[in-house]
Amino acid sequence: MSDVIQQRLIRQESNRIEQYIHLQKPMTTLHLRVDAQSLTVIHLEKNDQIEFKIPEGQCLELLPRDHVQSFNPKLLETQSQSNTDMIQICAATQTLAQLQQGTQSSHHLAQLLCRYTIDKKQLQHVILIEKTQTIKLLCTENLQLIVINAGLDMCIDQHNVINDIKVIVHKYQALNEYLPEPLAQPVQEIRIPSASARTYEVKAGQWIQIIDVSGKQCSDFLAFDAQALVQGQEIALDAVATRTLLGHSTPAPGLYSRFADSNMQTLIEVIQDTVGRHDMFLTACSPKFYEDSGYFGHVSCTENFNQALKKYAITARTAWPAINFFYNTQIEPCGTISMDEPWSRAGDYVLLRATKDLICASSACPDDIDPSNGWVPTDIHVRIYDATEYFPRANAYRITAEEMPRMTKNTAFYPCIAALTSHLVDYRGYWVASQYDGWGAQAEYSACRERVAMIDLSALRKFEIVGPDAEKFMQFALTRNVRKLAVGEIAYSAICLETGGMLDDGTIFKMGENNFRWICGDDYTGIWLAQQAKKLNYQISIRASTDQIHNLAVQGPNSRELLQKLIWTPEHQPDIKKLAWFHFTLGRLGGPTGFPVMVSRTGYTGELGFEVWCHPDQGKALWDTIWQNGQQYGIAPMGFDALDMLRIEAGLIFANHEFTSQINPFEAGIGFTVPIKSKEENFIGKEAMQNQNPLSRYKLVGLILDQSQAALHGDSVYPDSGHYPVGVITSATNSPILQKQIALCRIAPQYAELGTVVEIGKLDGQQKRLTAQVVSLPFYDPERIRVRS
Repeated sequence: MSDVIQQRLIRQESNRIEQYIHLQKPMTTLHLRVDAQSLTVIHLEKNDQIEFKIPEGQCLELLPRDHVQSFNPKLLETQSQSNTDMIQICAATQTLAQLQQGTQSSHHLAQLLCRYTIDKKQLQHVILIEKTQTIKLLCTENLQLIVINAGLDMCIDQHNVINDIKVIVHKYQALNEYLPEPLAQPVQEIRIPSASARTYEVKAGQWIQIIDVSGKQCSDFLAFDAQALVQGQEIALDAVATRTLLGHSTPAPGLYSRFADSNMQTLIEVIQDTVGRHDMFLTACSPKFYEDSGYFGHVSCTENFNQALKKYAITARTAWPAINFFYNTQIEPCGTISMDEPWSRAGDYVLLRATKDLICASSACPDDIDPSNGWVPTDIHVRIYDATEYFPRANAYRITAEEMPRMTKNTAFYPCIAALTSHLVDYRGYWVASQYDGWGAQAEYSACRERVAMIDLSALRKFEIVGPDAEKFMQFALTRNVRKLAVGEIAYSAICLETGGMLDDGTIFKMGENNFRWICGDDYTGIWLAQQAKKLNYQISIRASTDQIHNLAVQGPNSRELLQKLIWTPEHQPDIKKLAWFHFTLGRLGGPTGFPVMVSRTGYTGELGFEVWCHPDQGKALWDTIWQNGQQYGIAPMGFDALDMLRIEAGLIFANHEFTSQINPFEAGIGFTVPIKSKEENFIGKEAMQNQNPLSRYKLVGLILDQSQAALHGDSVYPDSGHYPVGVITSATNSPILQKQIALCRIAPQYAELGTVVEIGKLDGQQKRLTAQVVSLPFYDPERIRVRS
């Protein structure tokens, strides 16, 4: 054994003994993430442990830097001798390869490296970790660790995608707070100690980041028009004006997009929110609140505000109306308000933008007599960024409860979409168009039914399932008979829990003998699939490829003729004209030298249609080409409002409407995806569905309403003149084709017979009823002649 290795082992043993002595100290665990083709900077202290969960087949490049920003591999030591062979010091080949691509991912990574002053010379020496899926390292001294998760872009016909890497930091010294890295260079940093309030001045256009550094800590926020104050007028945020402008009569657990003053002028816009659940606009805690609870003389946010605002000669109040960030309120249908512990975690924040010069005040709420601050009031931190910075609008979501928040993204087609509409909504973590300026849902719908329309469906989740057991596993995980698929064929399938309830639905593409691409709606489906594969020891790899594949749906009677002119296919692939329903082809846009695309005969409209799939770098070029060439066919852009009308007419189901985890495929109206008799092998949920009496299942039916008033999702459905509900409206719309209100309804089998008259309850379900008749699905093109044409 060499002296170097022996010294290292001695040092490791010494550290383990030191840790054992300090076992009584609490340890804080941080769950972090390194996004694919990106990097993360983590600040660590002596004796901290850091654990990496690396997807199979991927590697990891680490750049540990000491207090003078020098590369020092001795700052990290492996916690397991078996991992020694997986670690080497070499050049950052994966990072350099990504940089050399010259693509958007290259530019993004280059910007991050520049931000942390890392040049190509420094990338000649990194710690490379490979051939392992988990590794733990110990910090021997304080350090800054740059964690790089680099790799090449994935082509549309490949499956070598780079996925996120999970990072778990076990802090040796318990953390009292977690202050995330600044979003940019701050121009002000304001710390608001527990149970206090501070004021600060903000110029128009500047950004305000309010951070909960310890988690579960509320912060009330006030803002005044600074110019009006100079003129002796107190013009502040106003709850009534804000709710009136935005159509809300009462608060709800979320934030408005903007907040207005008493003159109905916007003072601040909400740009980012990593929590998603706030009180919104009640009063800050006041002396009366504590007095009524028996705590006389208790410090309050209102009194703290009164003291902090004195220097601006702002009149004191007995209770300040405030935006209550991080406060967890529940509003019952009857209007009753209750509360519980905040949802915010250490490092969560809200990012605002000032539309005028403002005098702002923020508090760290002192309430310690109920769960509103998790019983232990802590600090709040505020950062102000210059108006020249740019931060995109985004909301947060989490795939799993413990992970860092993920922010709303732009799809590859966002620049083209944003130029055509201001109607953008956050759909499953992506900005999509609800409708387009100058068109509207009705016109977009008509274009799809009569001519051709295009819609961004990139928010669909994609997963690459590859390996010797890929077919065997998908046969077990999906309800459909996967073994019957040929390469180039697609099947629509449900994916169920053991209870028979639907986890998701989607389409499976057979890319090769051992390669499948699963397209579905929910990120968690990929995690769940990986859990099942690991539990049963299937030899497969499951990788998320959503960020490497974006797709446009081109739908309508003219879609085939349009795409025929644009998509070149090699001799061994079917061309667009011959492409069969639920099959796909691989080709190139514009000719043999164009960029690669995948084209499938699929859609969600009930019309003849296709989906065109490409790498995000080619998204704008794909949109522009289809859009320009589609003008002669009367093409229109299409948003999700029109898509909803189309899919309801076509009787197509949607998550959390027609199905949930407690509703099986038969009850959701897609029993055809469950070949219980002909699929001899077992699959997840088969036994539960076999044990259910088919005659007892609720059924998905269509309803045509006799009145012009609309039914709504969630409305109860009653027998004719009956008192108790027997069904529920799952989706509803106005049908332009039928010129009537229609609905999808899950109903008890006794009332599912065609022609049965039922009533849809409005108001309380009893005072007002809409009559409707049960009809077969789909409402439009019942033989599906158009989609198969």
